Amino acid sequence: MKLFDLSGRAAIVTGGTRGLGYGMAEGLMEAGARVVIVGSGDKAAEIASQAVSKGLDCKAMKIDLANREEIPQGFAGAVELLGGHLDILVNSAGIQRRHPCTEFSLEDWDDVVELNLTATFEMCQLAARQMIAQKSKGKIINVASMTSYFGGWTIPAYAASKGGIAQLTKALANEWTEKGINVNAIAPGYMATEMNTALINDPERNRDILARIPAHRWGTPDDMKGLCIFLASDASDYIAGTIIPCDGGYLGK
Repeated sequence: MKLFDLSGRAAIVTGGTRGLGYGMAEGLMEAGARVVIVGSGDKAAEIASQAVSKGLDCKAMKIDLANREEIPQGFAGAVELLGGHLDILVNSAGIQRRHPCTEFSLEDWDDVVELNLTATFEMCQLAARQMIAQKSKGKIINVASMTSYFGGWTIPAYAASKGGIAQLTKALANEWTEKGINVNAIAPGYMATEMNTALINDPERNRDILARIPAHRWGTPDDMKGLCIFLASDASDYIAGTIIPCDGGYLGK
């Protein structure tokens, strides 16, 4: 359907080398977009090559998003790989640290907030400047979390960063929607990714989580594709400043 067709659109996906990030990047490519996946290591080039072998249009850019000095140059390089134009930014890069709140170090706090929140803001800012300079509409999709709604357990920095993503998304939408830039966020529920391995392997926690999910299963990267395509497409032109759960019904129960 043309409304969801992304043919020719140029996208950057951070955290695109694995898990939910790659799932969304693959979805965008399957809908016709040209994608640069951003990762902090050499794996990005390998993943991009694998995508190309499937007939998808994918390139890679190595950026350490935890290093503020690398981000502007890396972003510019990614836009250059896309021919100097950007239509879509997906901010999926993120990390997790788990400790009791009384023992949570400031070093871990800084690491999580820097990557999950500050780097997302800087990427949003750079993308908006690019889109405004192009005088073309754009789509920015942030990745929030269930912890944008509740506090979680032993994850104070992650909860704070994802609560921040929800509010950042609204703040940016307030300023940029009139400029033709739609800023929204997806809030994944409990997803079967590397970040949640400890929960999946904990029989009691796994059982409790599944009992709360009406879909009776953990989510997968493929579950993120449709929502990401929608928010990146013309179908979402009147959607701005929203945080949309992708959680199998978890929040409604």
